[in-house]
Amino acid sequence: MTVAGNGAGGPESAPGVTSTSFSTRAAPALAILIGSSVWGLAWFPYRVLAQWGVAAVPAQICTATVAILLLSLVYRRSLGTLRWSWLLVGVAFAGGTTNVAFVWGTTHGHVMRVLLLFYLTPVWTALFAHWLLGERVGLRGVGLIALALGGAGLMLWSPELGWPVPNNPGEWAGAIAGAAFALNNVLLRRVSQALPDVPAEMRSWTLYLGCVVGGLLVLPFDGGVQSGQAAVSALTSGAATAAVALALGCTIAVTNVIVQFGLARVPANQAALIMLFEIVVAAISSWWLASEGLGVREIAGGLCIVAAGVLSGILPDSRRCKSATAGDAMV
Repeated sequence: MTVAGNGAGGPESAPGVTSTSFSTRAAPALAILIGSSVWGLAWFPYRVLAQWGVAAVPAQICTATVAILLLSLVYRRSLGTLRWSWLLVGVAFAGGTTNVAFVWGTTHGHVMRVLLLFYLTPVWTALFAHWLLGERVGLRGVGLIALALGGAGLMLWSPELGWPVPNNPGEWAGAIAGAAFALNNVLLRRVSQALPDVPAEMRSWTLYLGCVVGGLLVLPFDGGVQSGQAAVSALTSGAATAAVALALGCTIAVTNVIVQFGLARVPANQAALIMLFEIVVAAISSWWLASEGLGVREIAGGLCIVAAGVLSGILPDSRRCKSATAGDAMV
């Protein structure tokens, strides 16, 4: 129903106020939803780049470089707030590890299995928060850890392979990315406490710097000089390849800005729940674009992992580290 009248303040204007208020509340959540959708689809352009001669790690270096250059332009006035801190070095390390492992895993592995292993984040977050922040795990945390690990075990176990552990390098990369993601969450919490004058956008800038440096450090293990030369050749000789890499880097940077808007206005637990939409997008896109599916046992295990993530969002606990700021870390 539309609102009639001149907005002078009579009863007719009340619906308009309600509508405006709803739009104001919905915009931040929509921003996080957009970010989750982008992250759930990001695996596909990286695979396209790999098919065109730009391997996963060089592609990640390229897109992270584009992202940090664009963020430097957008946030140039905030660059002066950066200061030396081992906490920021830790953020760069954890963010770089997250992105390199995530991109490599989703490029070389089964997208949904890699992503579900990545979303064991509540397990790692509880452990890192206990270690670095002194936060007690508690019975609730133990229950969430058991649920997530039980789901992972159900998904990974098979009579032929024995122990329920990741079955290939891609799955190991997903698990490592999830652990690094959780470490990044905890360190961002520490940074916000210890360095309150460093704005969120500079924490994101630091994180993407870690993505570039981390990619360069890992490059020797992903084809080394030959891989880098092949990537440079593909990017300089093919306009489409360069356009995809540039567009992906810009999309990542813009998505980060959009998500920052949402994270600053949405409670941490709600944001964590919205971010799980990434799994839905990844499931549909991997089935449609890569013909990847999951068996019944894998679906059941994945639901347990997702349930642990949902419960960690709807059962708030002030002693637990919140994960909403982790939106900075994604591809």
